[in-house]
Amino acid sequence: MRIGFFDSGIGGLTVLHQALKIMPQEDYLFYADTAHVPYGEKTKEEVREYILNAADFIADHHVKALVVACNTATSIVIEELRTRYDFPILGIEPAVKPAVEKSEKKQKKVLVLATRLTLQEKKYHDLVHRIDHGEIVDSLPLPGLVQFAENFEFDEEKIIPYLKKELSGFDMQQYGTVVLGCTHFPYFTDSLRKIFPEHVDFISGSIGTAKHLHRILEVKDQVNQGTGDILYYKSDVKVEDPFTLSKYHNLFQLLDEF
Repeated sequence: MRIGFFDSGIGGLTVLHQALKIMPQEDYLFYADTAHVPYGEKTKEEVREYILNAADFIADHHVKALVVACNTATSIVIEELRTRYDFPILGIEPAVKPAVEKSEKKQKKVLVLATRLTLQEKKYHDLVHRIDHGEIVDSLPLPGLVQFAENFEFDEEKIIPYLKKELSGFDMQQYGTVVLGCTHFPYFTDSLRKIFPEHVDFISGSIGTAKHLHRILEVKDQVNQGTGDILYYKSDVKVEDPFTLSKYHNLFQLLDEF
């Protein structure tokens, strides 16, 4: 049985990348809802419908677990998905807790970068309220990074001016940790490092989610049941084009550079 991964687009590949490192002997199904990306600028009701349709598609492939590799989708519908299916369902959320712990030691602030919809959701505000006792967490939506990623545009001559413009109102010396609160954002870690001071750490929830998945499968005695094979789907259509597949695999190489 395969492990399902879902995202609005290619962002979820950053989480799958971590899972492959930890569990190379598993088979995977990756579903990118590219017909509706980006989620972060749409209404909650629209996104909920897209997610439920995608999850039904993945469930029909008899997966043994599903990773909702999208912060926005997790914030909107993760609990509903868990009542809908009988296999484990994992989400991902901005790594605010480890970021606060890191930055408190440095006596610095935390900046959470995410989509607008993620930052608006009650789930995110509850998370920050629960953890940010010193009120050191700031947040900023960066929807442009999602579009850059979906267009396979990683040229720093375009990315860095966008980042400088969006971050122009922030004193970056104040921050000790930046949270990559959208799974598309790790593709731009290198560009972000060139914007922020050297003392700033960058973290995401991808590694923690992959480790949590491994623990769950270990408990269920369902580890190492495959060969590392990956099926790619885009909005209900299996990706057969070798060029498209090569582009997806090239993204794994990009992530290995960080």
